[in-house]
Amino acid sequence: MNIEFDRILIADDDAVIREGLRRILSAEGYEVETVSNGRAALERLEQKRFKLLVTDLKMPGMSGLEVLKSLRTCQPELPVVLITGYAAIDNAVEAMKNGATDYLSKPFDNEEIISKVKNAMESRAVLIDDICLYREMNETQGFESLLGDSREMKRLYQRIMQVAPTDSTVLISGESGTGKELVARAIHAHSPRRSQPFVVIDCTALAETLLESELFGHVKGSFTGASQTKRGLFEVAEGGTLFLDEVGNISLGTQAKLLRVLQERVVTPIGGTKPIPINIRLVGATNANLMEMVREGTFREDLFFRLNIIPIELPPLRDRKGDLMLLASLFLKRFAEENGKEIRGFSPDVIEQLERHHFPGNVRELENIIERAVVLSLSDLLQCQDLEMPGGDHTTALSLDENVPLDANELKERKRLLREEAVVPLERAFLLSALDRNDWNITRAAEEVGMQRPNFQAMLKKQGISIRSRVTE
Repeated sequence: MNIEFDRILIADDDAVIREGLRRILSAEGYEVETVSNGRAALERLEQKRFKLLVTDLKMPGMSGLEVLKSLRTCQPELPVVLITGYAAIDNAVEAMKNGATDYLSKPFDNEEIISKVKNAMESRAVLIDDICLYREMNETQGFESLLGDSREMKRLYQRIMQVAPTDSTVLISGESGTGKELVARAIHAHSPRRSQPFVVIDCTALAETLLESELFGHVKGSFTGASQTKRGLFEVAEGGTLFLDEVGNISLGTQAKLLRVLQERVVTPIGGTKPIPINIRLVGATNANLMEMVREGTFREDLFFRLNIIPIELPPLRDRKGDLMLLASLFLKRFAEENGKEIRGFSPDVIEQLERHHFPGNVRELENIIERAVVLSLSDLLQCQDLEMPGGDHTTALSLDENVPLDANELKERKRLLREEAVVPLERAFLLSALDRNDWNITRAAEEVGMQRPNFQAMLKKQGISIRSRVTE
């Protein structure tokens, strides 16, 4: 019989704290193992299954935050409690943004430890349910962009499952690229209508007369060019779901006709006289503020309330940065397979650059960035020069509500990282030039530039340059 123990891993460079936590938690019936650093924690987690990781935030080598970020890509279901000797709120906020379940500030008492561990264990069961929901959705419809274990995404999964079994009209709002159509498809896929059509129309793509024709249909001869009778999408979607994307772009005249259809549940084709009963579930989506449009008189208030029966608001990617590397890793795997490349992950500099980026285009922008990086990559790790990030202003310019340094030490570290990033292209050019001058003989190139061969090789490895890069450099 395979019994899964309540096994906890503790990572802390302080032996006294490790042993103290081990004794306290062992007395509560948990099976506890300890390691002294972040690297050892990741290695142990690869070898054995645990239900919880308790790790110090500040450790030499790999910090607890770095361990947490690594786990988000390989074991997203594992809850993590971070220990910090710094009670400053910014440490806790940063940890929670990156997916930590909870945190402990030193000094802490036995009851606090036991309570937080128990709560983290309970959160694991909820998170596994959410991940199973995502996997079910992914298997049926391929909803990669809905991946995430942030609080925002867990609320979204729950909302989808509450809404899907009903026939209520849903209005999905969110910025471009957040996955509004994916959410609409998820609702349809988990509804009783799943075997019937899912019909999509982009309300920005057509002029007013053409949009009405597409939605309601028309009879032959009803207007110039109407050479034959055409069924509207309300009829095509019979029994299923009609998804109106960007409903904020519908003209006031068409809004009035749409409202009548939703109220009476019948549609009359353009030029026709006989109403046709319809049986559809309507899901709308918008990146506009419809309430503001109502106040401005550009959107009908009665239609807004008819559409907004069940609102779903999608968070922008910058507000769920804990999901960033999960998504990036999924896109990396997919595009590497599609392009026949063996790329095992991201360099630390790439992770830093992605985490600083504002992502105005949200998940769609991230997907495009990773696809481009995979195509351009010449090594088994994605490098900064592969990213070609758009909109550089968003990468380095930080607004007051973003990740602004909160103390002198953090400012110093951020400045160091920015300087290091600026040096990357210069360092790469230096290496490639030396190799070119010496016919890619590493020993001769190192001697010419006055470096020890091991140091030169280490720099090559850091930049992801190998002999096989020569063909395309």
